[in-house]
Amino acid sequence: MEMQDVSKEKERSEGAGEAMLQVQTEEETDHYAQLQSPSEDVYSESTGRSSEKKKAGKKSGGKTSLYPTVCVFLGLICLILLVVVISLGVKLQTESAFCQGHEKATGADKSGASFAPACSVDQCQAFFNEFQPEHCRYQKCATGWTAFDKSCFYFSTTRLSWDKSQQNCISRGGSLAVVTSPELQSFLAKESILNYWIGLRQTGAEWTWVNRTVLKESHWSESPKDGDCVVLSGRNPPEKNWIRASCQSYTYYICQLNF
Repeated sequence: MEMQDVSKEKERSEGAGEAMLQVQTEEETDHYAQLQSPSEDVYSESTGRSSEKKKAGKKSGGKTSLYPTVCVFLGLICLILLVVVISLGVKLQTESAFCQGHEKATGADKSGASFAPACSVDQCQAFFNEFQPEHCRYQKCATGWTAFDKSCFYFSTTRLSWDKSQQNCISRGGSLAVVTSPELQSFLAKESILNYWIGLRQTGAEWTWVNRTVLKESHWSESPKDGDCVVLSGRNPPEKNWIRASCQSYTYYICQLNF
């Protein structure tokens, strides 16, 4: 009986040993399999790091590609600024040369250099009327003035001598009326109801207008009388309504302002 028990225990111990060996061999084979085929996590980690490196490389490459564009843009700005500086320098140099010339001319004037003789008030006014800018010739006539062609006319309501009438017209920006055409003569005759001074006066042997032009076409009355100045009479026909009168006489007057 004892021998049988001992043999049974040996068999049991041998079976348990074989089972333990089998377990150990299975575990060893699992570890070996893991070493032979690395896990997917390790692969994914390695591939993720490599992709991040590629993206970083792409970003750095994009930044470097912008540098030439920025350089070209800054170069254009510098070129534009250079052109502006050069143009301003040329302009300042031109203006300084003009100012120096103007100062020299002013200095010559102060030092008493010879210039053209001073003109009278009437002559200066005539020059002013002759050289008025073109943009001033299209303005409307002021209140109390009548427009005809390219001029405004003022028929006075007070009486003065010929010289004072001319001064009054100059103070209004014009001069005594100058008849330059038959149409203007007809217009003045139509608008006149009394006797009015016009800008015609005898100087020596010639009849001269206030703008220093010599009389060419006249409209003398049948009885011109005596005197060195001319009155336009609205009571007579337009063709013959100029009357000679003394320049010291008092009558109405017609002012003319060209525009």
